[in-house]
Amino acid sequence: MTNVSDNKEIAQYIHGVHVVGSGVRTQPVYNPATGAVSNHVRLGNSQDVDAAVASAEAAFPAWSNTPPIRRARVLFKFLELLNQHKDELAHLITAEHGKVFTDAQGEVARGIDIVEFSCGIPQLLKGDFSDQVSTNMDNWTLRQPLGVVAGITPFNFPVMVPMWMFPVAIAAGNTFILKPSPTDPSASLFMADLLKQAGLPDGVFNVVQGDKEAVDALLVHPDVKAVSFVGSTPIANYIYETGARHGKRVQALGGAKNHMVIMPDADVDQVVDALIGAGYGSAGERCMAISVAVLVGDVADKVMPKLLERTKALKVLNGSNLAAEMGPIVTPAAHARITGYIEQGIKEGAQLLVDGRQFNSADAGEGCEEGFWMGGTLFDHVTPQMRIYKEEIFGPVLACVRVPDFATAVQLVNDHEFGNGVACFTRDGNVAREFSRRIQVGMVGINVPIPVPMAWHGFGGWKKSLFGDMHAYGEEGVRFYTKQKSIMQRWPESIGKGAEFAMPTAQ
Repeated sequence: MTNVSDNKEIAQYIHGVHVVGSGVRTQPVYNPATGAVSNHVRLGNSQDVDAAVASAEAAFPAWSNTPPIRRARVLFKFLELLNQHKDELAHLITAEHGKVFTDAQGEVARGIDIVEFSCGIPQLLKGDFSDQVSTNMDNWTLRQPLGVVAGITPFNFPVMVPMWMFPVAIAAGNTFILKPSPTDPSASLFMADLLKQAGLPDGVFNVVQGDKEAVDALLVHPDVKAVSFVGSTPIANYIYETGARHGKRVQALGGAKNHMVIMPDADVDQVVDALIGAGYGSAGERCMAISVAVLVGDVADKVMPKLLERTKALKVLNGSNLAAEMGPIVTPAAHARITGYIEQGIKEGAQLLVDGRQFNSADAGEGCEEGFWMGGTLFDHVTPQMRIYKEEIFGPVLACVRVPDFATAVQLVNDHEFGNGVACFTRDGNVAREFSRRIQVGMVGINVPIPVPMAWHGFGGWKKSLFGDMHAYGEEGVRFYTKQKSIMQRWPESIGKGAEFAMPTAQ
């Protein structure tokens, strides 16, 4: 297995082999808890992309012609290996991303869910058949793979988000190129090794490490048929427009500003638990993190004192410590960006109740003094005009907005340019129903703070949180990675004599 502690350069995986590739540039890989450079990743270039695409192209005819049940058997073996090595994957995540180990375990588990779903590909690829659509004529549909497809994935879920893509894609008969984040690249190679052990033929799954150069090469390559992306909205828009302009099917999931609407009848202790976990879990570096608490009516008087107390008591520790509730920020650049937003919030007049910048890194554990540490930050009296409300911070910063009533809360959420996830905490069934129907957001939780759909339902937001027509994984994922073919058939003995010039109709 590839191990980050080996201190060997992390590079490419092409046609079943770990290779250095053609690129000469490298990027440091940090341990965010200590601030130390634990490794370097070799950034692939357009030649590496060409090599990966050539490998995938060569593997496609045989793999796409493999019966779906046999493709599923490879995935079943991969599933078995994942379950055997899930904690090793989780440790890799903690070492390079910094999220606490239990959270990393949860990430791996949610990725495994998608593999389990993909093992049902024989059923998922079934088409429809209509007998006798016209006299002596039948019509049926089938779904066939696209060819070489690619996934461009973010740093915050180096295992789960790639698994939103490649298990469905390869189960459907495609060959796949993964371009992971260079921030935490080791998990991609670990998964590649497990796929090879599971019996996946060489070339069906390839990994090209890299940055924008590799991304652009994938987007313009004529033999790449589809691209999936998860990341920030500006990049998602760029991926969508560039890929579509080059004739590709594109699924680009962008940014978020997820609200949690808290009604006056909500259970206060449950609300505070939800806000602490969903706002500060994974240091807020989740596209489904709650970053805005919308306090309706007088509920703020009950919620804010407890929320303030819990935020101050947040256990910010090295992710390997099982008592940790939050780990470090992923990189120095991310730390600086979040710090800038906190300063902006103060400048714009929001009330800073807890300042995460004051966290003492020595309190995180031995050896953490140089790590990228920050505590939870809590703002009150935030308004929709402030940047900390409008923009995605992607860090442990929770903004509290006060509104007078339910209608104002719904309008506030609907007016935001993002529409990824939202939650409403209430005991009122009518409020819950009205909220679910009226809110203009793709994923909705009722007393569920992080409503990430299960593997068979599909993930995706609305508005500027999604570019493209189909959500990730689930049945929509199967449709994204396949194309429908409709076949109409009759036999010579049933065809009448003479040419037919009129538009065919059912007879």
